[in-house]
Amino acid sequence: MAKKFPLNPAHPERICWGCDKYCPVDSLSCGNGSDRTQHPAELFGDDWFEWGCDAQEEPATDEADVPDPSAGR
Repeated sequence: MAKKFPLNPAHPERICWGCDKYCPVDSLSCGNGSDRTQHPAELFGDDWFEWGCDAQEEPATDEADVPDPSAGR
């Protein structure tokens, strides 16, 4: 079973977040690269988990998308 992923850890820079091992920065054992994988909070800010895959985009209201009421006359 996978470990529960922390939303806002106290010191995310001390850990590699690339797999479920959560290795310390100085002993990466998963071999996913030469650098540590950053936590999403480091990349996107503390509200990263609120974005989600089901986040709704606001509809575009460009003037080109709005029909001209006088065009049909």
